[in-house]
Amino acid sequence: MGGPSAEREVSLSTGRECAAALREAGLDVTEVDAGRDLVARLTDLAPDVVFNALHGRWGEDGCVQGLLEWMGLPYTHSGVLASALAMDKQRSKAAFADAGLPVVESLIAPAEEVRARHVMSPPYVVKPNNEGSSVGVYIVHDAADAPPRLSDKMPDQVMVEAYAPGRELTASVMGDRALTVTDILTDGWYNYDAKYSVGGSRHVVPAQVPDEIFAACMDYALRAHEVLGCRGLSRTDFRWDEARGLDGLVVLELNTQPGMTPTSLSPEQAQAEGISFPDLCRWLVEDASCNR
Repeated sequence: MGGPSAEREVSLSTGRECAAALREAGLDVTEVDAGRDLVARLTDLAPDVVFNALHGRWGEDGCVQGLLEWMGLPYTHSGVLASALAMDKQRSKAAFADAGLPVVESLIAPAEEVRARHVMSPPYVVKPNNEGSSVGVYIVHDAADAPPRLSDKMPDQVMVEAYAPGRELTASVMGDRALTVTDILTDGWYNYDAKYSVGGSRHVVPAQVPDEIFAACMDYALRAHEVLGCRGLSRTDFRWDEARGLDGLVVLELNTQPGMTPTSLSPEQAQAEGISFPDLCRWLVEDASCNR
């Protein structure tokens, strides 16, 4: 849990929640804040399983997964390749498109160029290609005369993606089954605060959408999980433009390390399917392995 990424605080929250749930499920748990001494800590602990509660770079991009493979320690969630692919938004979208899943136009461009001019006709979204939790996301609206003033903290290369209007939907996959679909309601945009602040968003589970859209979300989530070679738990996010029906449903991205905080979506979806949080966490431990 924890680690050095931009999503450290979310990961610490996920770690605390999962540790408590695993203890409730009857397991012995040691909480480890992942730092430069991670190999030494894990060598000393010699755990039966590593529960990966890290978010963001190094924790869900294949880095820690490769370390755990090297050490021969079974771990939860997806393996090296699936994690690396999912974290690279542009490459994962290319894989989705090749598999026939609907995605919106996007490109990778130098941040300096994005600051200097519109590299795509507005409306569009600018974000890091390898961060999650809506970290560093800029929305450039139709009427924008000037390009976005990106923070100096943005990476040298950023993703520029056509803006997808509509409702925010998401579906989790547990093993080989899609759980359900959630409709995420916010007063504004579903940003970092809306995701992780109590009351920041409202979740309708299961989503009250047409059967065709619900079924498509379930199908697309499972196919996205399989296309990238994911394991354990994943969550796929969508935007749906009601005015366009099924043609208005697009895959935004897949998360191989869904949040497991009090306001997170995947535990809520599992609960809706009769799977308690301790049971979900225990299942992840029992599913753990190397060679993922």
